[in-house]
Amino acid sequence: MSATSGPPYAPTTAAVGGVPTVGLDVPICAVFILLFIGGAVSHMTLFRRNMARDHKFIPSAVTFGFCMSRIIANAMRIAWACQPHSVSLGIAATIFVNAAIVLLFILNLIYAQRMLRAAHPHIGWAKPVSLFFKFVYMLVVVNIIMLITAIVQSFYTLNGNTRRIDRDIELYGTTCVAAIAFLPLPIVSFVLLFPRRIERIDKFGKGSWRAKAFIVGIGAVLLCLGASFRAATNWMPPRPLDDPAWYDSKACFYVFNFTIEIIVVYSYLLVRMDQRFHVPNGSSRRRHYRGPGPESDDSTTVQYLESGEDRVSATHPPSRDSESTQVPEKQESEKQISEKQASEQS
Repeated sequence: MSATSGPPYAPTTAAVGGVPTVGLDVPICAVFILLFIGGAVSHMTLFRRNMARDHKFIPSAVTFGFCMSRIIANAMRIAWACQPHSVSLGIAATIFVNAAIVLLFILNLIYAQRMLRAAHPHIGWAKPVSLFFKFVYMLVVVNIIMLITAIVQSFYTLNGNTRRIDRDIELYGTTCVAAIAFLPLPIVSFVLLFPRRIERIDKFGKGSWRAKAFIVGIGAVLLCLGASFRAATNWMPPRPLDDPAWYDSKACFYVFNFTIEIIVVYSYLLVRMDQRFHVPNGSSRRRHYRGPGPESDDSTTVQYLESGEDRVSATHPPSRDSESTQVPEKQESEKQISEKQASEQS
């Protein structure tokens, strides 16, 4: 890309992954396109089948949307590799690489929020906590808009002060997104370290409690690793195009971006998140996960969080006192029947 023609102007500093090439990047991107197509088809198939059974699980559709955005991102890199001097293609590829990953961050945070609400309903369903999560979700959207604006503007100006402001926005945005990717870890840790062993918890989905925590924790570690790498490389001093750092290599780009993401996408598919983290419709309105039935239906069911498993106690059998009160009534009814038969015979 020429640094003098524009706008848009070609960058003068090295970026992670660099400019893609036909010989190296095109085959790699083609493989990732196939993998993300498989993920998109699988998650959408699950979503449609579940909807046909009135089993609504929106995260499957969101994961489908994420896979589609990653297909576009890899396709843009292939197009950029075929036209390496096109600054516009470089901008589009950069935007698609940086924008869609937040969808997985939000999904993982939603799973952690459901665990918090199930284990500690007085905390998870509290209005300040609910407002905090809504604020985080809105913050993600605002950050993405700011990042896209800063990235695009940095390609359309040569003003040093404007580019400094754009860089500050990018540093803030990537750091904030990395912090959001980290949030599920302390939430799940709190749920596991401070269980409520006596009071009832709301069971939702299938599978053990430890399995849910492990899945969310591993997903958070992987996503936080990728987000932390992107934030850390942004904080490093810019390097010239002809002298990139080791973290600007193509290997780092594909490992900390698409490889981590494809692992998370297929992990969510294989462990059946649509079964493990499904909650009844209208749970937010009822503020519990026990389904639409009346509260009395659950009066004899107590769930405990012990050894990582969700256990349900059986309904208590009737006591001896209740049985003894039924015996005289039965004898009296039999006596009345025998007297009636005797009177009819006479």
